[in-house]
Amino acid sequence: MSEALATMPAATSTPPRRTGILGDRIFFWIVTACGLIVLAALLAAAASMLWGGLSAFRTFGFGFITGTEWDPVAGHFAGLVPIYGTLVTSALAMIIGVPVSLGIAVFITEVAPRAIRGPVGGAIELLAGIPSIIYGMWGLFTFAPFMSDYVQPILIDWLGPIPLIGALFSGAPLGIGMLTSGIVLAVMIIPFISSVMRDVFLVVPPQLKESAYALGSTKWEVVRDIVIPHTRTAVVGGIFLGLGRALGETMAVTFVLGNTHNIAISLMEPGTSIAATLANEFAEASDDLYRSSLTALGLILFVVTFIVLAAAKVMLVRMARQRGE
Repeated sequence: MSEALATMPAATSTPPRRTGILGDRIFFWIVTACGLIVLAALLAAAASMLWGGLSAFRTFGFGFITGTEWDPVAGHFAGLVPIYGTLVTSALAMIIGVPVSLGIAVFITEVAPRAIRGPVGGAIELLAGIPSIIYGMWGLFTFAPFMSDYVQPILIDWLGPIPLIGALFSGAPLGIGMLTSGIVLAVMIIPFISSVMRDVFLVVPPQLKESAYALGSTKWEVVRDIVIPHTRTAVVGGIFLGLGRALGETMAVTFVLGNTHNIAISLMEPGTSIAATLANEFAEASDDLYRSSLTALGLILFVVTFIVLAAAKVMLVRMARQRGE
């Protein structure tokens, strides 16, 4: 047997033919260019806003961020009031919107019968597609009068006399203001956050939930101990996605915020935000310093949004490391 094998001619090994090398290179450079375009657009936007706002920063210095005066007639500009309004309204939107979004997602995935999961999910997606100006018109003509006639008087009477907390609910029931704007923003971000939560809740392995139910867990315990821990990374990402939407919203906030350059502790008082200030005043900017100040506000909003998204990314990475991923 060994002699027969020895007399057989040795098989010649030829390297496999490499095909598609040119197409693979073309594909590589196309997708690389797409990624670089995103970075180039981001850097170009930041550079253009920095260049446009340079005059304001040179004129007012750090006081542009810490000051409260906004007087186009006298030529004095400072951005603390719109920065404050942006942060407060976004915080209110998240305080209201995140629990409601979580409840909607849990209802659709764990509680609702199959017959109504589709209609409820479709309604959420339709809410996400409504233009922001429609939300603003609804907020101004329908929701603001409702707040002025029913909600704000109750809050002022019941919560106003309470020490410390009462300062947030003092003043006149104007209808428009920080609280109304925060609620309208919450309504706008709920479809985005709840859709993300619903999608990630649906990918939880059924075996995990069935095992918990077999051990006697209730729906609340399954959601608390199985569903949310298993999807918390994606849930946090969806929450920060909604926060980014709230920070940059323009038209809806412009309608219901009041657009006054004033810092007030009370949530009933009108105010302004960076996006609302840009929408209201950019077309009326009559000189270079005015336009530069508005551009500087846009740069501040860009930086704030970037910091929020960067913090979300760092948090997601830490959570992934804790889970050993």
